[in-house]
Amino acid sequence: MKPIRHRGVVTGTKGMVSSAHTLISASGLKVLERGGNAIDAAIAMALTSGAVLPDMCGPGGDAFALVYSAEEKKIYALNGSGPAPKNISIKALKERGYDRMPNDGIHSVTIPGAVDTYFTMLEKWGTMSFRELAEDAIALAEEGVPMSAKVVRHMHTDYSKMLSFPKLKETYLDHGLPYGFADVVRVPALAENLRYLSETGREGFYHGKIRDDILACSREQNGFFTEADFDGIFCEITEPISVSYRNMRIYQTPPVSQGIIHLEEMGILSHFDMASLGMETAEAVHVMCEAKKIAFADRYRYFADPAYTDNPVERILSEAYTAQCAERIDPEHASQADEHMHHEDSHTTSFVAIDAYGNAVSFIHSIAGVWGSGLMPENCGFLLNNRGSGFSLDENDINCLQGSKRTMHTLNTWMIMKDDRLRFIGNTPGGDNQPQWNMQVIVNLIDHHMDVQEAVEHAKWADRYENGKHILRIEKQIGETELQKLKEKGHTLEIIEPFTCSGASQVIEIRDDGVRLGGSDPRGDGAAMAQI
Repeated sequence: MKPIRHRGVVTGTKGMVSSAHTLISASGLKVLERGGNAIDAAIAMALTSGAVLPDMCGPGGDAFALVYSAEEKKIYALNGSGPAPKNISIKALKERGYDRMPNDGIHSVTIPGAVDTYFTMLEKWGTMSFRELAEDAIALAEEGVPMSAKVVRHMHTDYSKMLSFPKLKETYLDHGLPYGFADVVRVPALAENLRYLSETGREGFYHGKIRDDILACSREQNGFFTEADFDGIFCEITEPISVSYRNMRIYQTPPVSQGIIHLEEMGILSHFDMASLGMETAEAVHVMCEAKKIAFADRYRYFADPAYTDNPVERILSEAYTAQCAERIDPEHASQADEHMHHEDSHTTSFVAIDAYGNAVSFIHSIAGVWGSGLMPENCGFLLNNRGSGFSLDENDINCLQGSKRTMHTLNTWMIMKDDRLRFIGNTPGGDNQPQWNMQVIVNLIDHHMDVQEAVEHAKWADRYENGKHILRIEKQIGETELQKLKEKGHTLEIIEPFTCSGASQVIEIRDDGVRLGGSDPRGDGAAMAQI
């Protein structure tokens, strides 16, 4: 199929940003225009997105990032995911009647790591103050945000959940009913707390009144949190993990991030001539889908919090192992292997930024499910995450719940280097679909030489394992002929309308001459924007 593009590629020679909402992109661009660097822009975008997309992200969530230092020509990985409370346990939850991790409420909450990530980035690489970077978020929270269609949709799809939590209902429903598209919603408590963080820094969140508000919420809900839970370091700067693909190197966030899944998929695909299989053909989709199944099975088998188990990253990403995995793929028959794990539909937002000097950030953050845990501590103005729902209550599961443990995390984000030069920065939201969509976009970019906009617009698919079988959810613009071929290979299809597979992928390419090319997925409400 010929590459398609409904939007033009955004071009520029200085800074550039791309996100899933125009207000988020505008916030980052403003920082670049004021002389801030890519890290400053990313922090502002993160704060603004908490006001614009409160159903998906905010100070009560987690964050992961890759930061490229142009001066050092080095990529850093940031893991900003918080742990479970020290005193929680499988036994304690089972005594309270749970046979699996709850999807909302206080027992689904882990310590928020996002705020520590903002300040860690700012202290190591930033050039502006938190107060300056929070200006847009404060103004939007105080003066109001016109609700996007997607946020309004989540008010409808998760309406019963919103009704179950009084503060959430009071803040994000209009007298008990969903707001309409572009209705303006104000959250003055969020503005107040962002001002407070401007004065107190991370201490205000983890050892000040915000912590006290979270603890009060935990006590009210009979939770396990104590003051000691907030004493740790919740954002770690680590080495990224990477794999060679064609003549480039793909970098990802390491465990507990599921970036390992994405890289294993790419390692497996490196043993196939994806270009010769063609764009959006049944043969290409089949190979990628089978690589996905193998990588997800390995994630369930091998990966969890590195503080609690050895993660065999080098072995799984080795050429020898990925070659063995590639040999397991039958080109004519879909595997029906049991994946064990339940696929997560966490709702997330991600964005990318680069400045005129070449510093770059690929950033992703989330409160996990739509509207997180449902809990909004009094006077905070933000939702607490439900990331703890990713744990298992099976003691034999490598990702089982333990006090102070971090759950394996859907969030991941990527960069690509070629000849020691940064070539691409990108990411996508989408829970367990993230490694699948990142794989598809990179194959489009590298194997099929699509431009950045074509790469994010092409037909998307996502394989799920539910109720004992794999379901391949795929956009129908791939064509009836290719869909029939997939059925003949044994795939069970759920055929959906064009551009309804979600994703909101964001990509920036940096050419050899320094020109930046930006692409933003029309499945989102955002845009790439270039600095003049």
